[in-house]
Amino acid sequence: MVLGAWPFAANAAPRPNFLFLLADDLRPDCIRALGHPVIETPNLDALAHEGTVFPRAVAAYPICHVSRAEMLSGTSAFRNGVQYRGAAIDPALKTWAGTLRAAGYHTWFSGKWHNDGQPKSRGYEATGGLYSSGGASKERLAQKYLDHAGRPATGYTGWTFKTDDGKVELEKGIGLTPITDRHIADGAISLIRRKPAEPFFLHVNFTAPHDPRFFPPGHEKRYDPAKLPLPPSYRAQHPFDHGNLTGRDEVLLTKPLVESEFRAELAAYYAEISHLDEQVGRIVAALRETGQLENTVIIFSSDQGLAMGSHGLTGKQNLYEHTFRVPLVFRGPGVPRGQTNFADCYLRDLFPTTCELAGVAIPDTVQSRSLAPLFSGKAKFIHDFVVGYYTDTQRAIRDGDWKLICYPKAGRWQLFNLESDPDELHDLAVDFNSLGEYEQTVPKFSDLRHKLINWLTQNGDPFAATLAPVRPSFEPEPGKSVVMVFGAGAPVGVPFTAGLTVGQAIRAAQAPAEKGRATVWRLDGRREPLDIAQLAAKKIEDPKLEVGEMVFVTKSK
Repeated sequence: MVLGAWPFAANAAPRPNFLFLLADDLRPDCIRALGHPVIETPNLDALAHEGTVFPRAVAAYPICHVSRAEMLSGTSAFRNGVQYRGAAIDPALKTWAGTLRAAGYHTWFSGKWHNDGQPKSRGYEATGGLYSSGGASKERLAQKYLDHAGRPATGYTGWTFKTDDGKVELEKGIGLTPITDRHIADGAISLIRRKPAEPFFLHVNFTAPHDPRFFPPGHEKRYDPAKLPLPPSYRAQHPFDHGNLTGRDEVLLTKPLVESEFRAELAAYYAEISHLDEQVGRIVAALRETGQLENTVIIFSSDQGLAMGSHGLTGKQNLYEHTFRVPLVFRGPGVPRGQTNFADCYLRDLFPTTCELAGVAIPDTVQSRSLAPLFSGKAKFIHDFVVGYYTDTQRAIRDGDWKLICYPKAGRWQLFNLESDPDELHDLAVDFNSLGEYEQTVPKFSDLRHKLINWLTQNGDPFAATLAPVRPSFEPEPGKSVVMVFGAGAPVGVPFTAGLTVGQAIRAAQAPAEKGRATVWRLDGRREPLDIAQLAAKKIEDPKLEVGEMVFVTKSK
């Protein structure tokens, strides 16, 4: 696929450099410029103010190595072969760095490598500050490895820094340390200072704010745990098994969450983000000092977000917005300044975007789409909707303000209206406040379910067929004769018997309707309003119901 070279044709401006800065487990709301009330991120704020922010960007598969494989290949996990338990990226696929290198770019890497092989086997010509698994002796591995709270660390055990020719740099530490990201930034800066005649693509993978967490030097008292606001959707525990309740990330802290312990973790999380921000500032300063800043497109994002207490979860293995969404900022030549673009996009779209900005042909193996038309104004959106997936336990679709999540193993759906409920606290698939809400919700649910299953099927999801049998709670169980009662929390199917009345159905469902009103939705489409107080007092006849009719109990304010 050969694209017009917008806006850097060979006879126009020189091709831009690309600096891709990737955080690890950074929530989309944890940058001050993106709305966080407490966190201090002046360098990331500057990038956001000087560039374009994409607040609806997503990581389709929220787990480190799978998300990164999507970025490296420009394809979904269903195409590139990298699933939760890991596999090599399909060698038939062109890679991001390999494509730019073939087009004359220097391709450099610094930081966390969390995919198969090594950077040089994936198109990068040189590394600086490479941080990867292995390299520590058994004796060193046996030493205690504790996080900021004195808990045994379970991540990055035995990881070390390596030189470009593969020598282990034990002096920089084993596992994560409070200054791992400083070493990664040092490696990136050393590459920037090469200042080659040809353009470069520098990919920098930080480790922060992934666990195990430590307070970087000078940040020990930066955030007072007692004064930190809790995430808006903070809960002590998740209401059901979403597919990872016993996973490593979910057992890092006491469950149900203990607020004092959680606040201490939140302070460390924010401290690591502020330290990360400082490293971003150092790297940008190196570009400025070497005269390369104005011809460099800077891209900042994270491999996925993180629950970090939201919905009672601590990990990233979920498809709520705090984890599905990622911060995404572009800054540099050809990028509008000071803009927010609400188009849906994926992290895997970054590969073809840089190709188009550089006038490089996008490989035929790439499934994702370039965001460059959004910068030029040639397009208002790129995707009609976005889809997320995690193992065989979760699938999701977000279309405009609506979000549908399926948990095939748990046998349930969730539906959210993100305009009225951005924190996803009111699940419309189980909780209707009114008949009007039902009439709005059910058609939307059906539309999203159809789109989701079709997309998964067309894109080779081996578990696509597991979604169709999952029955939403507002649908009667097949073959059962019931009257559905809404307003008691989750919808209740009351077994139908001849002569069943509205009052009997409400009492059987234990709906809180002693006072207030109810509406019966008759089979012929009529709406029959009822005064429950009068009904209870026998001042009016208790109407009889027919099988398949519905009763909506108005909730008290």
